[in-house]
Amino acid sequence: MAVPTDALQADRAALLEICAGLSGSQWGAPSGCPGWSVKDLIAHVSALFWQVVDPARLPDAAGLPTEQAQEVFVAARRALSATAVLADYEAVSSKALAVLATFAGQDFEVPLGDLGTYPAAALPTAFCFDHYVHIREDLFAPRGPLAGPPPASDALWVAPALDWIEAALPQQNRGLVNGLNGTVGIALTGPGARRISLGSGPVTARITAADATFIRCVTHRARWEDSGAELSGDERALQALRGMRVF
Repeated sequence: MAVPTDALQADRAALLEICAGLSGSQWGAPSGCPGWSVKDLIAHVSALFWQVVDPARLPDAAGLPTEQAQEVFVAARRALSATAVLADYEAVSSKALAVLATFAGQDFEVPLGDLGTYPAAALPTAFCFDHYVHIREDLFAPRGPLAGPPPASDALWVAPALDWIEAALPQQNRGLVNGLNGTVGIALTGPGARRISLGSGPVTARITAADATFIRCVTHRARWEDSGAELSGDERALQALRGMRVF
């Protein structure tokens, strides 16, 4: 059975290959993350790894919500050249993979601020999720500037990304989940096929979607109405789901 770091190792290799072939204009092109260039996006994933390897290498962002903290980290790296950003990613990702591998089987809890609290063994899935989304949705068209097919999205990559989403969805959307009148049943198809339940009590709404579609919608990179997902049942519950987001 593959472990999350297998997917992360594969996406690291894919990202290094992608970045090695970028032109200067592509490094400076807007990514699918509003306000961030491709270079900013790579600086962001590097900063995430530095949080595992040596947080002292990052600016002080204590007390800030996660997304604001990431803006601080990216801004601090904006003056770096593309070559320096790529070299930083290559070095820190190698170190981080070694650290994350030690989390396998560990059940002590790690608080991550507004992201929630998770068993240590789940932390590698957060990095798998981040790489999966940023590479496939924010670097490549239609949201990103790069043409051509993105890296593969089979079970090796989709499963850990969904593992993170399944753990994070109720924690990062506590108010919306607690306000559900009943349970929303989510059926996912594709290589990461699974069923997810949100809320409690009788099922009042149902969603059927391809796994990749679900990831796009729950990260607000696509609208449910435009995604091909099937939604049925209580409209209030479905509206709450539309507002939920994982990061």
